[in-house]
Amino acid sequence: MSVLPLVFTSGWASGINAYAVVLLLGIFGATGISDEVPASLQRTDVLVVAGALFLCEAVADKIPYVDSFWDSVHTVIRPLAGAVVAALLAGESGSLPELAAGAVGGSTALMSHLVKAGTRMAVNTSPEPFSNIAVSTAEDLGVAGIITFAIFHPLAAAIIAATLLVLGIVILAFLASRIRRFLRRRAQRREEKRLAGTGSHWPPG
Repeated sequence: MSVLPLVFTSGWASGINAYAVVLLLGIFGATGISDEVPASLQRTDVLVVAGALFLCEAVADKIPYVDSFWDSVHTVIRPLAGAVVAALLAGESGSLPELAAGAVGGSTALMSHLVKAGTRMAVNTSPEPFSNIAVSTAEDLGVAGIITFAIFHPLAAAIIAATLLVLGIVILAFLASRIRRFLRRRAQRREEKRLAGTGSHWPPG
């Protein structure tokens, strides 16, 4: 069977939590649950680093505004991780050219990352932190569930991932006003900090 469904699903999941994808695939490969996982993802050092970064993301992703900063930092990291994982999966399978797999995984990861980052901006317009925790936990569980499902039922998992991606884009369109509000608030805070810094340099009267 072509590895394309697993490539697409791993790309979608990488855009949400790339470290969880690497960690889960590595564990599935190292424990013999799946033969589709390349040896490079099963290495102990890769698993340790992915696990440590996953824990960092699990904390940062649940703190209001810190999560959006974390997302901005990972705008390059998540699509790159999605492309690398996809290329490695294709290389292990041999049923799909690695360059094509990397393009599919990277572009899918970028789209799901943008949906995640935009949704989180909208959530951050709420003053309480509980919505951030709930959304982040749902994302973590969703990534874990769909990657696990993809190991056994790759085509069905890819269909679910595609549906969630389209649904996320539609929801993002409805949240556009809240996202603009978040961006205005962030710009206002930056301006206030700049003015405060400028004022501190004035000599006392």
